Amino acid sequence: MPSVSPVPPSSRDSVVVALRTAGCVFAEDEAELILATARTPAEAAAMVERRVAGLPLELVVGWAEFRGLRITVDPGVFVPRRRTEFMVEQALARAPGAGVVVDLCCGSGAVGAALAAGLGRCELHAADIDPAAVRCARGNVAAAGGHVHQGDLFDALPGDLRGRVGILAANVPYVPSDEIGLLPLEARAHEPLVALDGGADGLGVLRRVAAEAPRWLAPGGCVLVETSRHQAPAALDAFERNGLTAHLAVSEELYAHVVIGVAP
Repeated sequence: MPSVSPVPPSSRDSVVVALRTAGCVFAEDEAELILATARTPAEAAAMVERRVAGLPLELVVGWAEFRGLRITVDPGVFVPRRRTEFMVEQALARAPGAGVVVDLCCGSGAVGAALAAGLGRCELHAADIDPAAVRCARGNVAAAGGHVHQGDLFDALPGDLRGRVGILAANVPYVPSDEIGLLPLEARAHEPLVALDGGADGLGVLRRVAAEAPRWLAPGGCVLVETSRHQAPAALDAFERNGLTAHLAVSEELYAHVVIGVAP
């Protein structure tokens, strides 16, 4: 986390009270971030006002922390979740020497940026169907020399990546369509539907990734997809039906469930 500049206790206290009154569970932590990010008292007041109105904290301050990286998050772009760090950890453990990495359904590009940071040197490609996500991701993967492409899943990728990908991380949408209304208001109101809605059973995009991934993976390469506990058996089946050796990795602490498929 960035260092926090000292602020007058009265300012901090008033921000905490405003945030707590608005229902922010971690009001003290959020107040520290807002006050550390704002350049002037007026900017801090405006940030507090936007947060109290329901804007996600990451969009209020303009960034999210992800595996120690400061990831820019633009309005209308999916906010990277802390549980997704588990997918990155699993990928690095499975393929620590991967030379080619693809971040599919990249959103802000947080996963790709974190993988590149963990690997040290790699050829990084990210892709998303949403133009806003593509613009945001380009800034976040620039330091790693990453390339960001716009398009529908694998259609966005350069053809010469086929058979070369060591890590394919796909943070696909997996919320069933009829459960979108049950999501927190912050997600429903401020994040793109295309990044949330996984179709009738939530696995529509995942199945498409499972069907195409073997053509893109290098021998022994791995594809990783985040899903939910109750969807995991069907996700494993989708990977296995397409010739991948599949297993489930779980973090109870982060409530994260990652299906991993390995190419022959």
